[in-house]
Amino acid sequence: MSAVIPPLPPTLPAALPRIRPAELALLVSVFVVAACGLVYELVAGALASYLLGDSVLQFSTVIGTYLFAMGIGAWLSRFIERQLVAHFVRIELLVALAGGFMPALLFVVHGSLPAGSVLPFRVALYALVLVVGILVGLEIPLVMRILKRHFSERYALKDLVAQVLTFDYLGALAVSIAFPLLLVPHLGLTRTAVMFGLLNALVAVWSLWLFRAELRAWRAHVLACALVLAALVGAWLGADALSRWAEDRFYGEHIVFARQSPYQRVVVTASNGGVRLFLNGNLQFNSRDEYRYHEALVHPAMLAHGAPKRVLVLGGGDGMAVREVLRHPTVESVTLVELDPAMTELFAGDPLLSGLNSGALSSPKLKIVNEDAFGWLERQPADAGFDVIVIDFPDPSSFAIGKLYSTSFYALVDRHLGAAGYAVVQSTSPLVARKSFWTIAATLEAVGFDSSAYHAHVPSFGEWGFVIASRRPLDVAALQARPHWPQGLRFLTPHGLPALFDFPPDMARVEAEPNRLSTQSLVHSFEAEWGKVHD
Repeated sequence: MSAVIPPLPPTLPAALPRIRPAELALLVSVFVVAACGLVYELVAGALASYLLGDSVLQFSTVIGTYLFAMGIGAWLSRFIERQLVAHFVRIELLVALAGGFMPALLFVVHGSLPAGSVLPFRVALYALVLVVGILVGLEIPLVMRILKRHFSERYALKDLVAQVLTFDYLGALAVSIAFPLLLVPHLGLTRTAVMFGLLNALVAVWSLWLFRAELRAWRAHVLACALVLAALVGAWLGADALSRWAEDRFYGEHIVFARQSPYQRVVVTASNGGVRLFLNGNLQFNSRDEYRYHEALVHPAMLAHGAPKRVLVLGGGDGMAVREVLRHPTVESVTLVELDPAMTELFAGDPLLSGLNSGALSSPKLKIVNEDAFGWLERQPADAGFDVIVIDFPDPSSFAIGKLYSTSFYALVDRHLGAAGYAVVQSTSPLVARKSFWTIAATLEAVGFDSSAYHAHVPSFGEWGFVIASRRPLDVAALQARPHWPQGLRFLTPHGLPALFDFPPDMARVEAEPNRLSTQSLVHSFEAEWGKVHD
């Protein structure tokens, strides 16, 4: 009988050495450095979209350029062989200055240019992105080499790489969440960049103290840190004045209200020419001629129904569309779904702006819902449906907005529209963005609607287009013959109505594919068509 040999005990993994305070300080510095680097990237992309147009192209090219520059910086780090800590401190101070002052410098450049001149701004933008990206690309390799040099007896290279990259990715995660939810809404782009510039400078100060015994010219480094910190504190204190100056130059009028909400930059200007609303730098209305737009948007669909009682307005947080809806005495209830509460609060509470919508947002018939329209429609039970649905979203200049012009969204609209109901969609310019306009009509038709396109001239925008969607063809003659047209209209008349549905050859229908959520072709065509105008 053979002896039973007991199994060998499992080998226990060697415990990692306890992290020393100096090591922890460097790893925390990696976390801060990663957070700062991502903030500068996001600030550049947001600023490009804000000043050049809300566009996928802006974020894509800025991020691509930034990552390319980081690669250059990582490659250049191989040529730094001595005085690693001194070089790291200098790089941190340079990143603090270049990244912290980037929005301020770009605002100054943009505000100093003549109207329509964007090439110098683009050059300045990508030059700064390259500089900041190269400097950020130098940081992590230097930190890893400093850790390796000082703590090689305690860590294998694989452990150092794992720890550094872990802190690097954690920093990126933290700032990617905080940037849209906390930083931009509460600090704005300029102060956000300055704050993270200060963090970069503090990393330099901490490194200076941590390795003070081995640094040459220690006093010179201390003086450099003090000067950079003083410059950034000054930038923080002057951020509001700089933003006001840059926006005054950009808009060319007196700014009566400016606020960065979690969703957009809201700016209202006033002059002898009227009150104007801008969202992310894009004009939404001018009080001088907005009535043309809103009368054309609302009344054909309301008249087509004849006696609408329940009306849904999607978008249009300024209350102008609601004002026109309430002109119809048969209306019993209006539901306004507007994503940004800053809009509805502003246009309900400010006397100047609530006067423009005739106090529509305070009407007892109105219910305001501050939610995303797509999600709100998905959650609502299918009931008797709305008589009229007015869809007044911004133009489809990004994927976030483009989803609201998709077959998926219009299928939700169809589900909530009454059997005899009508929906109307603001549909950009059929003259400037001809393919985009007819793509919207094709998208409505793809979900089973009959579409009726029309247009109106709004001086602030030029020729502007709309599409009515219903389950049967629209009878324009029946609209003309309605006995009870709303009172007080300044643009729309029974006699002039048929002309709105007539398209000259340069705006006539062209072949277009429906805009689907999976492809978002509308966003691409919109960018291509309106990009020609801006160029």
